[in-house]
Amino acid sequence: MFNLDTLLQSIARTTVLCIGDVMLDEFVYGEVSRISPEAPAPVIAVQRSEINVGGAGNVARNIAAVGARCIFVGLIGDDEAGRTLSAALARESRINPLLVCDPARPTTRKVRFVSEHFSTHMLRADWETASAAPGEIEQRLLDAILPQLERADIVLLSDYAKGVLTARVIATVIESARRLGKRVIVDPKSANFAIYRGATLLTPNRKEFVAATRSAADTVEEIAAAAQDAIATADCEAMLVTRSEHGMTLVPRGGDPIHVPALPVKVRDVSGAGDTVAAVLAVVLAAGADWATAMRAASAAAAVAVSKNGTAVVTPAELRRKILPHASLAAEDKIIGSDADLDLRLAEWRREGLRVGFTNGCFDILHPGHVKVLTAARGACDRLIVGLNSDASVRRLKGESRPVQNERARAEVLAALEAVDLVAIFGEDTPLRLITRIEPSVLVKGGDYTREQVVGHEIVAAKGGEVLLVDVLPGFSTTSLVEKAREGTA
Repeated sequence: MFNLDTLLQSIARTTVLCIGDVMLDEFVYGEVSRISPEAPAPVIAVQRSEINVGGAGNVARNIAAVGARCIFVGLIGDDEAGRTLSAALARESRINPLLVCDPARPTTRKVRFVSEHFSTHMLRADWETASAAPGEIEQRLLDAILPQLERADIVLLSDYAKGVLTARVIATVIESARRLGKRVIVDPKSANFAIYRGATLLTPNRKEFVAATRSAADTVEEIAAAAQDAIATADCEAMLVTRSEHGMTLVPRGGDPIHVPALPVKVRDVSGAGDTVAAVLAVVLAAGADWATAMRAASAAAAVAVSKNGTAVVTPAELRRKILPHASLAAEDKIIGSDADLDLRLAEWRREGLRVGFTNGCFDILHPGHVKVLTAARGACDRLIVGLNSDASVRRLKGESRPVQNERARAEVLAALEAVDLVAIFGEDTPLRLITRIEPSVLVKGGDYTREQVVGHEIVAAKGGEVLLVDVLPGFSTTSLVEKAREGTA
């Protein structure tokens, strides 16, 4: 389990080797002005246009945008579109493009005509040759790829079935990566998952998964049942099925499924959302995170991407804001009045498949050390509950001169923070009763504790949850601040 700031710092030190089908994405935005007199078709009044690097190139752009380094290998033609792509990738400071040119084929190009007002795709025109690269080009691709494996922390194959990822290229790359202990993620296009045999993780969307497994795949249970056979076919560690507004479901080999719901967002354009998911999964896993953390980051990144027009990238700041969203409740609505109210909120969140986190403290005088722990805690879950010691509890723990502020004032200050979703006041000396009732997926405390010292760690572990210790911020403690204030030295 990572806190968000540590994860973003780790991402900045990772390198992803991305291989796949690059394409030129052009978006022409306008509005229908009339019906053509030559044929019953709409006439589009063009207002603006954009050119982006698409396909596997968009995966590379997302890897770089979120802060990692990317070595990118793709295939272009000897044409204007290929030169445009090459120049665009060369301008990306975190991308090292290794583009193989095949003069016998055109660079893949897609032009989309989009309603500016409604963000509706009206027409798409494609220029492409989707046949597999011939033997000579295959060898040039492998000559570009194989020397880079040592430099990579993880390998990502982005298959758009345009000719780069031939059976030979796929098999050679996966075998070579495995020999070096490198994990391989595949965003597949083929319904024959056996051609990706030996990869670490396959990330089909629901439509691709249904075609490959001939299953309904409507529920988590149906996906889990079908995925084990697919995992055996591909000899992979796990299968991740992306399900658009229904979130994403990961099934590890022989394990229980992990489901992450989609975040609510106003969808403007779904172009390239799968690229964003694959890119963020790769960099977060390369940074050392677990499956669940990688999925939550990818889900947040996808929500950012689909809220933009065109094939969009996601920055660390945007990812951070989406994982730590604006408060959905007013401060007064966040303070729980009874166990029954708490149970109602928990039941609602669990129906939505949300990950619940918990931390606790007296929070007598809120300081930057508190904010760091609360922010890290919220970054590790979908909803954060803060247990707050009552006034009587604080007096027993800190002495008759504490608290400086009463429990209602302390609760209102905490509830005003965007990182906090609920505040629950408890009268006992420890939050054990609250933790038992909540059964959080993640339990968070400052790093001045050991795991064994964290109250409730046994309860969380028994339910398959995790304990996260956040490094404390030196120089901040409520007791020292109170003493300084009383001495007039603060």
